[in-house]
Amino acid sequence: MEMIGNAFIDKDMKREGAKAGILAGKTFAVKDVFAVKGYTNSAGNPDWLKTAQPADADSPSIAKLLAAGADLRGMAVTDELMYSLNGENVHYGTPVNPYGADRVPGGSSSGSAVAVAAELTDFAIGTDTGGSIRIPSSYCGIYGFRPSHGAVDISGVIPLAESFDTVGWMARDVELLKDIGTVLLGDQTVEEEAGEQLLIDEALVGIAEPNVQALVLQAADRLGAKPISRWTSDRIDEGFETFRHLQAREIWRQHGEWVQAAKPAFAADIGARFQWASTLPQQELPLYKDKQTAMKRAFAADFAPNDIVLLPTAAGPAPKRGGSGQELEAIRAKTMKLTSIAGLAGCPQITIPFASVEGLPIGLSAIGCPGQDLFLLSWANRLFGVHT
Repeated sequence: MEMIGNAFIDKDMKREGAKAGILAGKTFAVKDVFAVKGYTNSAGNPDWLKTAQPADADSPSIAKLLAAGADLRGMAVTDELMYSLNGENVHYGTPVNPYGADRVPGGSSSGSAVAVAAELTDFAIGTDTGGSIRIPSSYCGIYGFRPSHGAVDISGVIPLAESFDTVGWMARDVELLKDIGTVLLGDQTVEEEAGEQLLIDEALVGIAEPNVQALVLQAADRLGAKPISRWTSDRIDEGFETFRHLQAREIWRQHGEWVQAAKPAFAADIGARFQWASTLPQQELPLYKDKQTAMKRAFAADFAPNDIVLLPTAAGPAPKRGGSGQELEAIRAKTMKLTSIAGLAGCPQITIPFASVEGLPIGLSAIGCPGQDLFLLSWANRLFGVHT
């Protein structure tokens, strides 16, 4: 693996943490959507930067990490307005995936993932709406965590789609991932002795490429996961369509007025998504919210609090940079069928680097029930941590 980076839009933006704390001596990068006092975020687009103002205060997540002893060591590149899973930025450069300079790093927390994978910082924080922590973590061979929706204070962060936005984090080891969770998840507790039940559904695994399917099923067998049949192709497709339609309507409601006024220069794929979002009737938004509510209830009915569902994080390894829009959009759609599950149900999800295909990392994901964030992190730490 090459130790290369290009992760930062501003590597000189630094803040010192407290002298003591659970994260003392650790360094972190932050995605260019988090408020840092005195800093003006670009959200990955120069036109946004022109219309933005410096932050009056640190976001709560930044403040908590600094208070826990971590040192901030740079503002990381993001995809434009966080509306992509590829990690390619035509304005500020694409962070280089250390596992293959010809491969995308994954987005939209692309710079955050590369900062960690290239060992430029110990950990990084970003946001995850449709997979923007989980996918770059998988593509760059690191651990990544998306918390339950609402479990971490997201104020002071540029929003994308309110029903799905979360603050997530990444690290090279699962112990540190759990330590970050204890800082950001506040008063959430876990009963360490509570046993988990691992589950695997072949319909979910079947979304991925055949070589990834085989690796995930082998891992599930080694871990003793119980086969279930809770998903069908119709349920998966309905979930994906509900997610993309609700997300797009919320994105346009949040940013449409700015897009129309600023007329920003977007990359072709991101511009096309905003254009599509602008055509969707806003009066249908409650319909899709109702569908999401029904899916949350179905998930709650299907799973016990200590159930953990295993699945591929992404449909395959990182695709090549500069691919055709049609090709990348097809990969994005397949991958979002996997990532939309936790988003729709508001669940925590961890991605674990567990295998590779032709030298490119593959992530194994585990989804827990809402509110079971520290339970999920503790399980991963017990199985995949290095204990002495």
